[in-house]
Amino acid sequence: MYLTEEHHMIRKTVRDFAEREVKPIARELDEKGEFSIPLTKRMGELGFFGLMTSLEYGGLEMDPLAYIIAVEELARVDSSQAATLAAHISLGIGPIMNYGTDEQKKKYLPMLSTGEALWAFGLTEPDAGSDSRATKTTARLQDDYWIINGSKIFITNGASAINKGATVQVVSGETSGQKEFSTILVDADTPGFKRIPMHGKMMWRASDTSQLFFDDCRVPYSNLLGKRGEGSRIMLSTLDSGRLAIGAMGLGLAQGAFEMAMTYAKSRRQFGKPIAQFQVNAFKLADMATKIELARNLLYKGAWLKSNDRPYAKEAAMAKLYCSEIAREVADEAVQLHGGYGLMKDYDIERFYRDQRLLQIGEGTSEIQRTVISKYIGCYE
Repeated sequence: MYLTEEHHMIRKTVRDFAEREVKPIARELDEKGEFSIPLTKRMGELGFFGLMTSLEYGGLEMDPLAYIIAVEELARVDSSQAATLAAHISLGIGPIMNYGTDEQKKKYLPMLSTGEALWAFGLTEPDAGSDSRATKTTARLQDDYWIINGSKIFITNGASAINKGATVQVVSGETSGQKEFSTILVDADTPGFKRIPMHGKMMWRASDTSQLFFDDCRVPYSNLLGKRGEGSRIMLSTLDSGRLAIGAMGLGLAQGAFEMAMTYAKSRRQFGKPIAQFQVNAFKLADMATKIELARNLLYKGAWLKSNDRPYAKEAAMAKLYCSEIAREVADEAVQLHGGYGLMKDYDIERFYRDQRLLQIGEGTSEIQRTVISKYIGCYE
């Protein structure tokens, strides 16, 4: 219903890349916990990072559904590479494209849209997760400069050699006892800005996750993104778009796990026949396929609404919630179908089972999504 020839072309291009260039090394990168700059640059060369950027800044200016399909196809093979793409477009490029001045767009978007550089989204802090208004990182004005102090944690694309900076939510003042939040663009080479990779992750081990530290960072006032005092609105509206991308990661992971389960169930024989032919397993696979189809329709509807400038926040929350939940359910059943082999690192389903766990936490937990949805459907008046 929603797909055009352009969408089918994107799916084929990304799937070919994922199968030929990502899949052969995904397990090795996961084992090493290694972020791949070559794969990231290759995604840039193929135009993936510029999918949503306007033509004047070097992008392809495609619609949100094309972007969602790209993330879905990467996650079908490897969630780490999908996370790199999703975080960079939704959280890195998105705020600058939507709220940046002409000067900011000219400075950052061309290099961010080609894979030459990555950009991060600095919202989460050690004591500010679901409660984003608990932000403690501060910025005070001094001689036309922001002086930033504080820290951020669990930041995707924040510490690699090709990261060029981050959009950071700060407390920029106080009005009537209430915190004033603003967003500031902080370049990676700013003195006092320290970025430290986080290792030992259970999931997305080949993506770049970091901590950010700000120690009297002097940033020009002109690096303010949007208007002063609108930081919380900017960050939260950015997360609406990001929820569609996380939904796409859940959908893609579920699709990949389902395909592994189906292949294994058709080849594994017990009691003289493939285990796929036992009704208990056939029903598992039927339920998995049904959930994936429902998830895809819900997610694509949200992307279509966004593409057509219609309200989509409720659908984004629903898609993020449902796609992340069915990723868990499908991955779990896929491991069950693999039996003992599903617990071994020699089988990719083991990695998929680990990778799905973040989806119910990142960019708003499942509990937060239910809170958002319940408000939209009128539970709180």
